[in-house]
Amino acid sequence: MTAQPVNEPSVLKLVPDVRRRDAAKNRETLLRAAQEALAEHPNASLDSIAQAAGLSRRALYGHFPDRDSLLREIVEVSAKRYREIADGAVHDDPRIALVYLAEGLWHAASTVRASVNISMNELYREDAAHALEPLRQRLSSLTRAGITAGVFRADMSPNVLALLIEEAAKATLRDRRITSVDTADTAVKVVLSIAGLSWGEQAKLLATEAEAVGSVPPPR
Repeated sequence: MTAQPVNEPSVLKLVPDVRRRDAAKNRETLLRAAQEALAEHPNASLDSIAQAAGLSRRALYGHFPDRDSLLREIVEVSAKRYREIADGAVHDDPRIALVYLAEGLWHAASTVRASVNISMNELYREDAAHALEPLRQRLSSLTRAGITAGVFRADMSPNVLALLIEEAAKATLRDRRITSVDTADTAVKVVLSIAGLSWGEQAKLLATEAEAVGSVPPPR
């Protein structure tokens, strides 16, 4: 039996496919490592990011020619994640929809921290704010619905309430003392408290709708 030559077209065709898959995997690994690094250290170096990804700096530059292109790509990835969370925060009861939103943000804590840290740089502030827009629109919709239904506090406008909930959620997710030891129900309780629910009302709501807590899977 004659061995198949290595230059057989069917064999050579596999080489570019394998390289493309490896390149895509390396890019995803770099983005994940960069997000985690920037979530902890706003000025994380490219060397530390490449090292965390288990790749060389040369490999990093093969995907991102400079720090600016890497940060802008992370903002884009964050925007996609925020859209997914906003799209998943849907329920007839605005309180439960808010639970879904809080859970989604909890599982995306590193995304939130990285986005906030990146937004501290004026060069990326506008893009980072734009990435949050789907979440902000959903939150504004929920606060309007909740106030109208009489289940959220009505002593302020929906827009102000939405802003307070957003800032409380950010503060919670940025604090490693909370995210490293607590669970998603911490974020849920924080946002429900800001929305105007007492701890007793929260307990009753979450006991009745127990499937809401823990229903949002962490990102893949």
